[in-house]
Amino acid sequence: MLAIRVEVVERIQVSGVRSSVKEVLQGAEDKRRNFVETVELQIGLKNYDPQRDKRFSGTVKLPHIPRPRMSLCILADAADVDRAKLINLDFMTVEDLKKLNKNKKLVKKLAKKYDAFLASEALIKQIPRLLGPGLSKAGKFPSPVSHSDDLEKRVDEIKATIKFQLKKVLCLGVAIGHVQMTEDQLTANIMLSVNFLISLLKKNWQNVKSLHIKSTMGKSQRLF
Repeated sequence: MLAIRVEVVERIQVSGVRSSVKEVLQGAEDKRRNFVETVELQIGLKNYDPQRDKRFSGTVKLPHIPRPRMSLCILADAADVDRAKLINLDFMTVEDLKKLNKNKKLVKKLAKKYDAFLASEALIKQIPRLLGPGLSKAGKFPSPVSHSDDLEKRVDEIKATIKFQLKKVLCLGVAIGHVQMTEDQLTANIMLSVNFLISLLKKNWQNVKSLHIKSTMGKSQRLF
């Protein structure tokens, strides 16, 4: 990974990223909204053919949680129901899942309701049987949790993890923070995100057409 890190520093300087972050935060401060704006990394790719080239996909855990309000639900056995209650985490039991009766519309509705899912280790293998392929299709198949895991820590890990995935178009957008973060926090998240993205690309920087950051309602700031 070292070579990638060095190359990233050459292509985008931390000082440049920091001044773009300043602009984004200043813009959000000047025009305050009645919600917390997300900051998104917007990526334009080139020299890629999504039809022919292997589509990349990868997840990376950021140092600072980009979406603290991300909604999660655990598909839980009895022990994890008790643990979920302690940290106010939404949960569904096997009985709740059975009630959906593999109904595609209901499973789709469930997938839409939450940003991500966890599941007790004991239940993971039963999920396709109980719900059909709906959660997988939505790209939200649950992450397993064992009883020895710290549940609150696992929730924070999932909230801190972002995913880069090439689909049919050459532009991607990934939430890498929000406007209540500090300059340092946003800069650290951006540098790690870009490093990781470059490591996924077939020709590294030669595949990058542009990189911008933008808050939900703010102006776009060019990084590359």
